[in-house]
Amino acid sequence: MPTDAASRPTIYDVAQRAGVSKSLVSLVLRDAPHVSDGRREAVLAAIEELGYRPSRAASVLASQRTRTVGVLIDDFHNPWFVELLAGLRSVLDPAGYTASVADLALESASGRNPVDGFLAMHVDALVLAADPAPGTLDGVAAPIVVAGTRDLGTAGGAGADGGLAADVVAGDDALGSRLATEHLIGLGHRKIGHLAGGSGPGAERRRGYEATMEEAGLVALVAGSGGTSEADGYAAACDLLDAHPDVTGIVAGNDVMAVGALAALRERGLSVPGDVSVVGHDDSPLASYRYLALTSVDGHSRDVGAAAARALLDRLDAPDAPPLRELLAPDLVVRGSTAPPRRPAPTV
Repeated sequence: MPTDAASRPTIYDVAQRAGVSKSLVSLVLRDAPHVSDGRREAVLAAIEELGYRPSRAASVLASQRTRTVGVLIDDFHNPWFVELLAGLRSVLDPAGYTASVADLALESASGRNPVDGFLAMHVDALVLAADPAPGTLDGVAAPIVVAGTRDLGTAGGAGADGGLAADVVAGDDALGSRLATEHLIGLGHRKIGHLAGGSGPGAERRRGYEATMEEAGLVALVAGSGGTSEADGYAAACDLLDAHPDVTGIVAGNDVMAVGALAALRERGLSVPGDVSVVGHDDSPLASYRYLALTSVDGHSRDVGAAAARALLDRLDAPDAPPLRELLAPDLVVRGSTAPPRRPAPTV
C-alpha cells in the first residue's frame, strides 16, 4: 500500500479504477442519495483496493459542507445535557459530523451571540437545546432542529409565517411531571408543592403538575421565580416551606433544583424521605448518585439527542420535507428520595 504523499492514490485514481466520474466518487464520499447500488459498490471497492483516504479539506470543498453542527444549550452547570450530547454524537460521529457546543446563557451574558460564531464557522446546521432570546436566530438560513420543549418566542429564523422553521424532537415534559405527581399521590401525599422554572420545559412541567393536582382534587402549591439553578431551587423550596410548613412532597422543576430543595429541607431539620419526599426531573447523572438517590423523571435525553441528529441529517438531505414533530414518552425512575408520608401536619 502506498505511504508517501507523492504515491498516494487520488480521487481521480478511484474514479478511473471504478469506471465512473470524479463527481460520482464525491457523491459516494459524502454518502449522497440517488447513487445506484452498483456504482456505489464499485466506488467503495476501488477505495478499498487502492487504500484511498480522502482529506477532510477535499471533502469539504467537494461537498460544500463543513460537516460541523452547532449545538446551543442553556447552562453548562446543569448536567441534563450530558445524555443529550451523547445521543447526538451516537448518530453524528458515524456520519462524519463534529458537534460544537456553546452555552447560550453564558455567551449572552457576555454580550455575545454564539450563533454568530457558528455562522462564522459555516456550520451545516444548528441544534437548539435552549430558550433563545429575541432575535438570536435572525439571519440563520441553516437547518435548525429543536431538541426539547423550547420557548421560541421571537427568536427569529426563516419560517414563512414569521415563526421558526425547524424540526422538533422533545420529551413529553407535561407527562413527566404528571408521572412524578401521581407517584407522590399514590404514596399517600396530599400536600405536594412544585418548584417551577420559567423555561420552555419548566412551563410544561408546571402545567402537568397543576393538571394532576386539580384532577385529584388537591390544591396546587407553586413556588419559584423562574430560574432553574440549585440556588433557585433552594430559594423556591424555602418560600414553599415558609408558606406551607405541612408540605410532605415536592416535585422539582429539574434535578438541580431538587438538590437545592434537599439543602433547604436539611437546614430545617427535615429528613428525606421521612419528612418530605422529593422528585426531580431529567434523571441527570446527579439523580443516580448514591448519596442523593433522587427519584426523577427520565425524559430519555439520549434518545432525544439521537432522534434530533437523525432529523438533522434527514433535513440536510431533504431540505423541502415537511417539518418533523416527534414527542418521546418519559418514565419515572424511583429511588430513595420518595416514600409514604409519616410527618403529621403541624398544629395551628
